[in-house]
Formats: sequence, structure tokens, C-alpha cells
Amino acid sequence: MDPHTLGRHDSWEAVRAVVAGFGVSGFAAADNLTHLGARVTVLDESGTGRAEEAELLGVLGADVRLGPGCTAELPEQADLLVVSPGWRPDAALIRQAQKRGVPVWGEVELAWRLRDPGVRSEWLAVTGTNGKTTTVQMLQAILAAAGRRSISVGNVGMPIVEAVMDGIEYDALAVELSSFQLHYTHSMSAQAAAVLNVAEDHVDWYTGWTGDVDPMTAYARDKGRIYERVSSACVYNLADPVTEDLVREADVIEGARAVGFTLGTPPVGCLGVVDGILVDRAFIAEREHSAAELATVADLANPDGSPAAPHQVANALAAAALARAHGVPQAAVRDGLAGFQPEPHRITPVGTIDGVRWVDDSKATNPHAARSSLAAFDHVVWVAGGLAKGARFDDLVAGVRDRLRGVVLIGRDRDVIADSLTRHAPDVPVIAVDGGETGTHELMDRVVEAAAGLARSGDTVLLAPGCASMDQFANYAERGDRFTAAVARRAHGD
Repeated sequence: MDPHTLGRHDSWEAVRAVVAGFGVSGFAAADNLTHLGARVTVLDESGTGRAEEAELLGVLGADVRLGPGCTAELPEQADLLVVSPGWRPDAALIRQAQKRGVPVWGEVELAWRLRDPGVRSEWLAVTGTNGKTTTVQMLQAILAAAGRRSISVGNVGMPIVEAVMDGIEYDALAVELSSFQLHYTHSMSAQAAAVLNVAEDHVDWYTGWTGDVDPMTAYARDKGRIYERVSSACVYNLADPVTEDLVREADVIEGARAVGFTLGTPPVGCLGVVDGILVDRAFIAEREHSAAELATVADLANPDGSPAAPHQVANALAAAALARAHGVPQAAVRDGLAGFQPEPHRITPVGTIDGVRWVDDSKATNPHAARSSLAAFDHVVWVAGGLAKGARFDDLVAGVRDRLRGVVLIGRDRDVIADSLTRHAPDVPVIAVDGGETGTHELMDRVVEAAAGLARSGDTVLLAPGCASMDQFANYAERGDRFTAAVARRAHGD
């Protein structure tokens, strides 16, 4: 049975589907394929903590195989392989599927094919090295302010396949997509899509299987897949030429427009900022000679009243462009952005002690995100380190060295950052805090103590690690929580 011919209302009973990976998206894919009647086999080398889900799928008739070695061989009878994000294309299971002509889909591809053809639910999609989650959440706030029935899905919120199968007729889905997800997406056709930026990240994932193609080129191409078959607007960043190149290379539906965003005065066809006002010169009839006011930069201020960082303004412009492409009125953009509250660990002020401001941006898990965060402050004690994922820090350090009061380093790959500091900022004091491979309160207490010793009144101590967290913490949220708790203990003299 060829799954390419099947949709939501077809019978999948003859399809033998293999789902590789038993995380949130893998379970959603397996669950819905089972309900459609497919014969489902689930494979996961770990499956830790998923016993209830495994039992449920077993009751529904799925064959759930968990444990070491179970993904070494693709089952002999397989018509479709659905892989969870993060599976490398050179994995044995995927190589075997390709050799046998078995389609390889991601959860996004499966979700697109299972849309209800009787419901016009548009996809507004976002990718980029940094800012995806915030932009999608801003977009969702704008859609809600406009009275549109919508939901955030993908890397944030509900798995996409659950959203398309839950029976609710959404006007739009605000879809966050990673390069991993886009790599296995082949037929999606979003109403509007944005690539916020493209910078070095996930180099390790793209190393070893891209052949003659440079890993960063392969990474950018996967980001650019979001523009394929766009029907209304391809939103790109005027400050990042790679994003514009990806729009030029995309095969879009006739009539789709390229819409840029910029922190400066926007040219015709773009969104930008004029005298502290976010303006639209793309979606109004009089765009040749005028602009429509959408919101003010002041509307984006942080909860403590401090101004939004430049990259947060850029995220707001991208979200506004996507919403305007969907037909959202100006007033809803203003109301949505004014009422938006960012989630924790995204340039979140966590306290002021002796004139020093402490900020948690643990979500800055790569050098590009860290640089954007550092650019928001004049004098910074930078807390950095973790798992570098093959990234380099020379450009970051060279670009921000004049802002650095000092640096506190943690994590497995702290020496990578230390080497860049030695080369490009040799006069900046650096303190390495060794906490082993398990994060503890004591580790962050020592980090805070070291940072306080470097900071002066008027400075900002910024946790913007530029690295992933899993060497010492469960995730970036735990890292940020522990930092925040340590700041609170210092503030109270504990």
C-alpha cells in the first residue's frame, strides 16, 4: 500500500507503519496512525518513562519495541517510516528505508497529509536559528486578539498531528519548526512562512552525511524548505541575507510575495520601525508613499518596565508580518503584542542586587542567540558554557568584547569559549566554575558569587550560555530555574 495516496478519510488498514522514536511527537504519530487503522510498530532505543503510553498503544494493537538494539533493523514488512525530530539521515533505519523505497516522513509531513480537506485551516510557519518560540507565541497572541481560533503547535505547544486530528476547526495554526523537522517534510504548503535568521547551530547533526555540501549550507537549505509551496507571503530578515537568498530559491505558489522585516525604516513591501513605531509597508494599498502603524516599541517592554531587546522587536515584526499575511487587522497586532508576556528564561529579569541587574536567558542555547542577548546590554558579566554542539565562538566574542566586564564559564565545553576569549578578549577576566556533570544548587551559588565579584553597580549579569544544557542540567529551563533561585538566595542573604 502506498501511503502517499492516503488522507484523513481513507482507510489505512493495509498500511504497515513504523514509528521511530517514542517521545511526544512519536507517540502522537503512533497513536493517530493506530486510530486510522494502520498496523503500527514503534521502535525506541530508550523509551524511558513512557511505560503508560506503551501500554496504551499495545492495547490499541500497536507493536511497541523499546530497548537497546531495537532500531538496528527496519521491520521486513514496512510501507512507511515516521521518524521523530533529531534522527540523523545516516541512521541505519533510515538508510534501510531509503534502499527499500520506503517513504520517510516526519510528524510534520504526516500531519500535513492528515488535514481535514473540508476545513480551511491555514498554517503560519516559523523557523530560524533563534527566536522561533517567542515569535510563534507572539503570533498566537495576535491571532487571539483578532478573534481567530488558533493554537501554537510543533516545537511549542501541541504536536501538530494532534492538532489536525482533534476535531476543532482552527482558523490558523501557529507552527514552530526546527531544521530537523523540516528535513523530513516534503509537501507542506503554508499560507505564510518566516525564516528569522540562520546562524551556526547543530553543526554536529549535519556533519558526516552531507557529502560535498558544507554542513552549514545543508542546515540553511533545511530551514529554507519552510518556504516551499507558500501561498501568500515568505517573510525574511533584511539583516540576514541568507534568509532572502532562501526566499529567492524557493518554489512558491504563484502570487506569493516576499516580505522583509527590519529594525530600521522599511522599504516598500516590508515591515520596520520608524521613530519607535512598528510600521507596515507591505500589506496596505498605499504602501508606495505611506505606512500603517501596528504597535510601538514601548508596547513590547519587559514586565519590569525595561525596554525590549532589539531581537525581541525583530521577533514582533516577523509575527506581525505573518499575522498580516493571514488578514489580521492593525489593531489586533497592537493588542496582541501589548498583552504578550514572554515565557521564562528568555531575557527574563530575575532581580537587582546592589545596583547590579540579573537576567536569565538560559534559552540562548547557541552563539547567535547569546550574541543577540549580549547586544541588549552595555556592560555585562556573561555566564556561559555547556554543550557547544560543534559551534565556534570567535565571531561572538569579537563582536561583544567591548561590552564584557567579565565572564563566568561552566559546563563541558567551557574551554571552547575560553579559547575564543583568549584570542579575541584577552583582557577580560574569566572565572571557570567546575561543577561536574550534574547541576546542583551549589554550582549556581558559586556561579552567582563569582559573577557578583566581577560586576559593578549599573552592570548586568546575564545567563546566556550559548550552549545546550544537558551536560549538567535536564534542560535549559532547569538551568535557568537554578540560576534564578541562586540569585534569590543571594538577594536574601541565604
